[in-house]
Amino acid sequence: MALKKVKGNFERFFDKTLTDLVRGIRNNKDNEAKYIAQCIEEVKQELRQDNINVKCNAVAKLTYIQMLGYDISWAGFNIIEVMSSSKFTCKRVGYLAASQCFHPDSELIMLTTNMIRKDLNSQTQYDAGVALSGLSCFISSDLSRDLANDIMTLCSSTKPYLRMKAVLMMYKVFLRYPEALRPAFPKLKEKLEDPDPGVQSAAVNVICELARKNPKNYLSLAPIFFKLMTTSTNNWMLIKIIKLFGALTPLEPRLGKKLIEPLTSLIHSTSAMSLLYECINTVIAVLISISSGMPNHTASIQLCVQKLRILIEDSDQNLKYLGLLAMSKILKTHPKSVQAHKDLILACLDDKDESIRLRALDLLFCGKGGGMVSKKNLMEIVRRLLGHMERAEGSAYRDELLFKVIQICSQGSYQYVTNFEWYLTVLVELIQLEAGSKHGSVIAKQLLDVSIRVQAVRPFAVSEMTALLESFPETTQSGSMFEVLYAAAWIVGEFSSDSNEPERSLNVLLKHRSLPGHIQGVYVQNILKLFTRIVTDYLEHKDVHGILRLCNLLLKKLPSFVSSSHIEVQERASSAFVLIEMLRDQLNLVSDSQSTDVILSQLPTIDSSEIAIGAIEIVQEMALLFAGDLNPVAPKAQKKVQIPEGLSLDEWINTPPAESSESSEDEQTDLFVSHEQMEHSDRKTKSVELTPEEIMKLREVRKIEQSHNPNYLKSTTKPNQIVKDGCEDIPIAELALEVPLKITSTKRSDKYLQDDQLGSKKKTKKTKKTKKSKHKLGISSESDGEEPVAIHAVSTFIEMPEGASLSDNDDKDKHDVNDPHRALDIDLDL
Repeated sequence: MALKKVKGNFERFFDKTLTDLVRGIRNNKDNEAKYIAQCIEEVKQELRQDNINVKCNAVAKLTYIQMLGYDISWAGFNIIEVMSSSKFTCKRVGYLAASQCFHPDSELIMLTTNMIRKDLNSQTQYDAGVALSGLSCFISSDLSRDLANDIMTLCSSTKPYLRMKAVLMMYKVFLRYPEALRPAFPKLKEKLEDPDPGVQSAAVNVICELARKNPKNYLSLAPIFFKLMTTSTNNWMLIKIIKLFGALTPLEPRLGKKLIEPLTSLIHSTSAMSLLYECINTVIAVLISISSGMPNHTASIQLCVQKLRILIEDSDQNLKYLGLLAMSKILKTHPKSVQAHKDLILACLDDKDESIRLRALDLLFCGKGGGMVSKKNLMEIVRRLLGHMERAEGSAYRDELLFKVIQICSQGSYQYVTNFEWYLTVLVELIQLEAGSKHGSVIAKQLLDVSIRVQAVRPFAVSEMTALLESFPETTQSGSMFEVLYAAAWIVGEFSSDSNEPERSLNVLLKHRSLPGHIQGVYVQNILKLFTRIVTDYLEHKDVHGILRLCNLLLKKLPSFVSSSHIEVQERASSAFVLIEMLRDQLNLVSDSQSTDVILSQLPTIDSSEIAIGAIEIVQEMALLFAGDLNPVAPKAQKKVQIPEGLSLDEWINTPPAESSESSEDEQTDLFVSHEQMEHSDRKTKSVELTPEEIMKLREVRKIEQSHNPNYLKSTTKPNQIVKDGCEDIPIAELALEVPLKITSTKRSDKYLQDDQLGSKKKTKKTKKTKKSKHKLGISSESDGEEPVAIHAVSTFIEMPEGASLSDNDDKDKHDVNDPHRALDIDLDL
């Protein structure tokens, strides 16, 4: 027996230690998985031994292997065995492995309850301490219920080390077993006045976390926290206390008045930037809650802003970011205090750190408060943002700049936009600046919204959209930016009555381009609208030849849409083709004069001998089809439509179709053409040789498109064509310029800014004169603060279903079911 024991110990002498395992893994990087598999087999052999030290060494190696991502759940019983060892060195290894391997849903946890209770009640503080540390990682609701009293008893231990760990452990117990919060709260309150600062700090941390869900329960502790804030020198504990006061102040405004003075002194005296930041945040929260009862708080706000300016000007990027973050909170309630530092915020847009630039952008647009934008400085801020877009690198940041420009201008139903011609010009410039943006649909919605809601700007919008359709480059745009063509085509068709050149818009839409299907469908629909508008004008002027010319033009161009691969485009184009063909056929017919006189009573200038009655009926029906004003619809209008009684949206309206037979499948294969067949047919049509006249026409069309394309590089004239004989004899005259040359901006939107600045200068001159005259009469004036008057009015009318009213309470906030603090919303006063 002794020989066998000596033999076993001798074999253990050659076992790998944790150091050997780490060294071996590093030496076997090429076949790491194979080496670890071999080590795991050796560990399994070691776990079968009776020696607890051997098992402890094996579990230590398994713990390291688990850190590399390997599963060691099969060794759960062995880990519990090492945890129950009487040796502290082995127990510590076992709890470490359990904290990494076990989780609250592990089935083996139920076997550890008595063992952990024994360790918690141990006379050695280190056994209880390691048990608390390990338990915090895998505690379950059952363990929390069974061990809550034992942990609560440790909160009254004579050893500060155990008291601190037990107080922190109670927070984990509360999360798993909220019923323990009410009986444990008095003991937790006592720990705030514990003589040991570590225990005090632990209690403050636990209460601050508990107050995140229901701060009302801890309002009674405000005197204790106030005493700790004014006496403690621990910055981290002060940060927690100040955060807690920020949550308590909205519940008790009188508390905020008492906090202003100590917080202000901390802001003046502290050199810790983290504490300074939390003090500023709490001062902002305090001033928000007591702003009505404390009028003289401007000095505190100015102090916070000045300190934040120091943070923003610091070279440390983290401090700069925190300064901008806190500045955005002040901006929501005290915008004038922050707007004075507009140049500093705009300078952050040139920072090399993208997160700083994005945070500065958030300051420009700050939700309902409007940020730093006003009617006076909107054009200037947008101009600077467009300049940043030209210089910025990175598509993500350029996209964010584009989105912020739209947010700034569209906030509050365009409350800061005074000239919508300027805004439409800005939107067109955004399309040209950011060709590959993912926000094409956002720009398209803005174009549609402005054109619908601002009636006075529709003629300008139609002109701009026609130019955009002409100059829009096809090859350099992303799929998202094609959405602006959707909006442009819709605007030129819907508001064709406001267009001075409807035929120009029609010719642009008739150009065949490879576009997405839904945009081609809008093209076809608005081609019909423009055609109706032009034909109606021709009908009033008895221009039959013009109507025929227009019909022939559409009948020539529409087949390219009819042959589209999108079914909806085919359907719309086919319907328009048949309708226009019917109109052309009716123009050559002679109708009955009596019936014609009845219809022509609405158009008395038309001679019945020139235009047939059928053609007039078709034109009138088409005009009635597109007549009427289009109003915006409420966002939730569809939800408010009442379903009629007896209507079931799940039932079939007609008899459901029978199951398809083999013959129907054959018909379907003949009806629908595959993509490969379509490409093959396209190749056949392309193989047809063109005549020289057609080649010349295509060449002229290509040259016209190239001349309108701003991205096409035009060829320059050759030098030998410029230099001619006798050019030396041409006299050179000097230009006497009394005014120095000035290079103006090439952006069209800057013209509106210059006009606005000139108008503001004239106003200031007038106000100065009126001020002088009023000053002589003893009358005070505040005309300097007047904002620009809006040139265009925005319509706020929206259509709703009958009997429905607009409300914002349809979508209620849903609480997060996975929120661990949700169960801590307990009223402790009961």
